[in-house]
Amino acid sequence: MGSEDFYPEERPVHVVEVAGFWMDRHQVTNAEFRKFVKETGYVTLAERPLDPADYPDADPDLLVPGSLVFQKTSGPVDLNDYRNWWAYLPGAHWRRPGGPGTTFHGKGNHPVVHIAWEDAETYAGWLGKQLPTEAEWEFAARGGLEGATFTWGDEHFPDGKAMANSWQGEFPWQNLQVDGFEGTSPVGSFPANSYGLHDMAGNVWEWTTDWYVPRHPDQAEHACCVPTNPRVTSPEQSYNPGQPGEHIPRRVIKGGSHLCAPNYCLRYRPAARQPQMIDTSMSHLGFRCVVRDKASNQPGDAADG
Repeated sequence: MGSEDFYPEERPVHVVEVAGFWMDRHQVTNAEFRKFVKETGYVTLAERPLDPADYPDADPDLLVPGSLVFQKTSGPVDLNDYRNWWAYLPGAHWRRPGGPGTTFHGKGNHPVVHIAWEDAETYAGWLGKQLPTEAEWEFAARGGLEGATFTWGDEHFPDGKAMANSWQGEFPWQNLQVDGFEGTSPVGSFPANSYGLHDMAGNVWEWTTDWYVPRHPDQAEHACCVPTNPRVTSPEQSYNPGQPGEHIPRRVIKGGSHLCAPNYCLRYRPAARQPQMIDTSMSHLGFRCVVRDKASNQPGDAADG
């Protein structure tokens, strides 16, 4: 797992083992999530009223159901301030991915988005499945290509061919659409990796069960053996002190999205990882599920992932 060549949170490279599991071939789609909602009546976090006590520093006008939506800029902006391209839109949720007046109709085979942690966990439990650990996700994404930069190898565009739905051009204003897509793409639009899994790079970010820590454990901490089925089960190190939402724990998300660009976020790679607050949904965030061998289930799986 990990990489020494890109972002600090991916370090160090270390060896782990995972037990047997099966993973969904593609990200959960709008059509699949719609079936879940129809049969259960489930309401996502983005559709529920907000409790002002949970967000003491928030603008009261924004304490209404909604979600974060990407807004393409008209030109270059300061890349150090994500507010230049992200906006909280009241009324945005999985059925209205671009906010009021938009719809997912005609995109049933696109990945469902605006999914918070609880939403993904509940869906997985409904199917008798679970969400993957970070180690499981990265193992699956690599498809047996240990040490390769991407899920398909080391070359960014082999033979000039786009292998994932990502951003080509200068983010967040110039999308050249070399891959043929401006936003999300239908699942399976790009070649599967060697394990038969689609979109393990790009399209939408995916939730894992692990709480976020700033870097992987050093191999020296496990000198006696190779860690088996590792996972971070405590949220203690996942908080982000001094930042908005500092009291909300964060999970690891993996895979990057259609918004990832080399000039800003080269994270559509197996080793890449990012923290995501568990109460937050976004227009480029979805998930997929796994089923584990009974021997690989760990204490707390049923309740925590």
